[in-house]
Amino acid sequence: MAEYSVVLFYSTAHAIRAEKVLERAGFRIKMIPTPRQLSSDCGMALRFDRSKEEQVAATLGTNKVPVNGISAL
Repeated sequence: MAEYSVVLFYSTAHAIRAEKVLERAGFRIKMIPTPRQLSSDCGMALRFDRSKEEQVAATLGTNKVPVNGISAL
């Protein structure tokens, strides 16, 4: 099982918005270059602890942040 998951985005603006939303909600995240094997839409992704995947998805959904998906890293 992967230790981290990443949130993928359609645009850099969505990635930056998600970073602010998740940090405000208290999640430990890190902006990273998007792994090319996962997506080529946006060059930025957010890495976080895999155990928080459901909470991260719910927080982004509640705040209406568009995402391209969440994937194990």
